Amino acid sequence: DQSWFDRFVAEHSAIAYYWLLIFFYLASPKVAYNFMQRVELHAMDTYAEFVEANRDLLKTMPPPSVALAYYLNEDLYLFDEFQTSNVEPRRPPCNNLLDVFTNIRDDELEHVKTMDACQKQTIAKAMAEKSQ
Repeated sequence: DQSWFDRFVAEHSAIAYYWLLIFFYLASPKVAYNFMQRVELHAMDTYAEFVEANRDLLKTMPPPSVALAYYLNEDLYLFDEFQTSNVEPRRPPCNNLLDVFTNIRDDELEHVKTMDACQKQTIAKAMAEKSQ
C-alpha cells in the first residue's frame, strides 16, 4: 500500500475502468448497466464471503471513524437519495467492524438493484415523468 507503484496502478486502473464504462455506455447503455450490475454483484458476494469467514474476529474490532461518519452522520454522501426502491431513511448499526462490512455488503446489493433498474425502460420513463 505504501509503494508508489501500487498507488499508481490502482489510480490508473480506475481511470481505465472509467473510460471502459464510457465506451460501453456509448455503445449500449443497457450493456454498460449490465456490466456494472455484474461488478456490483461480485463485490456483494466477495463482502458476504469475507463477513462469514471473519465474523468472530470482526465483532471484536471497533469501526473506523470514516465508517461512523458515513453511516451515522448527516446524509453527506446522499446515502438515502439514490435508492431505487422506496426505502425509509436508514442508519444501519455501526458498533463494530462486522457491522461496517455487513453495511458495505448491503450497500453493494443496493447498487445491484440500482443497476438492474437502470436497464428497465419502465423505470427510466417513470423517473422522467416524475422530474417534469
